[in-house]
Amino acid sequence: MSEKIRDEHTDLFVEALLSVNTAEEMYSFLEDVCTIPEIKSMAQRLAVAVLLKKDVPYNDIVNRTGVSTATISRVNRCLQYGADGYTKVLENLEKSGKLQ
Repeated sequence: MSEKIRDEHTDLFVEALLSVNTAEEMYSFLEDVCTIPEIKSMAQRLAVAVLLKKDVPYNDIVNRTGVSTATISRVNRCLQYGADGYTKVLENLEKSGKLQ
């Protein structure tokens, strides 16, 4: 994890995320802590990561998700050179059968 973001507040935030027991609790927490556009934006980035992992071309990703090519590039950069967060989450979703 990047030390740039780690401090007592982000540590507590991560612990709060890990303390959630159900999808409904997570929806409630996210709705309280984020704006609706922030939640939608994070969800779109995850959708982009899924499509990039499937080698879907940028133009198709734009058409399917409505995100900009800049966002796709950012997610792709994270997949290629990031902290492996997307990769680990996608692997977990795949193992659990929640990702086709």
